[in-house]
Amino acid sequence: MVKVGEHLPEAEFPIMTDDGMVKRSASDIFYGRKVVMFAVPGAFTGTCQNVHVPGFLKNVDAFKAKGVDEVFCLAVNDPFVLAAWAKEVGTDGKITLLSDGNGTFTKALDMSVDLSAAGLGERSKRYAMLIEDGVVTQLNVEDSPGKAEISSAETLLGQM
Repeated sequence: MVKVGEHLPEAEFPIMTDDGMVKRSASDIFYGRKVVMFAVPGAFTGTCQNVHVPGFLKNVDAFKAKGVDEVFCLAVNDPFVLAAWAKEVGTDGKITLLSDGNGTFTKALDMSVDLSAAGLGERSKRYAMLIEDGVVTQLNVEDSPGKAEISSAETLLGQM
């Protein structure tokens, strides 16, 4: 599993915008900046939609007050699903949703979890991290995908 002090791997993330799909590289997103990234097992799933994302939405301004340039939510879902989810949960302009549709970035971080028993297949563990210039400076990983406590916005804010 990725650890505090390690650089994030290179990757490309398709993101849906009003002008269509754009691709942003990990270098563009993470390097030369201070960002928060939290990962969810899946769009439209209970804990993700009702607990995890709302906590980060509520605290975007608090993160920015601590020098965070941007807040990202990563999910092993395609960019079309994430675009629909962004509208549903109201993240537009506040949190950027990163599609890791094939789980490539998630696997490179060693953060994948097999949720096939629940019909979800390979997904991301639930976690939150602070990244400064491409280096993980804080990492909070949940033991269970159904919980959003260790990886909550409030917990991460308290560690900054």
